[in-house]
Amino acid sequence: MRKKIRFLILLALIPLTTGCDQLIELLELPNPAKEAALAEAEGQAIGSACRHAGRSLEDCYILNPSAQKAAVFAGWRSMNDYMMENKLEVVPSQLQTKATTAPEPAAAAPAGTPASAPPAKAGGH
Repeated sequence: MRKKIRFLILLALIPLTTGCDQLIELLELPNPAKEAALAEAEGQAIGSACRHAGRSLEDCYILNPSAQKAAVFAGWRSMNDYMMENKLEVVPSQLQTKATTAPEPAAAAPAGTPASAPPAKAGGH
């Protein structure tokens, strides 16, 4: 009789243990395994995107310093293999970046004066 009661109690507690992941998410407790898996997946996605866009691996590292280098390399390599196997071409980015140009220096000569003209002498006729 006691074995049946213990078995029923254990059976009743099983649904409570399956909700641990949901409870952890609700309480926003850190989950290192989940965070590591997300970082790995993100690094592979970054590496794949870099290779598909025709960027070198080194450029990809520089553009994404917070990504895991091993994951970026794995994604880059797998996309490279896929592109070679299926004879796919690189798809460069179509976005226009803002060109960083230095502001033009203020004109020293007044408007209408040629730039090559010597400066006028002060105080003399």
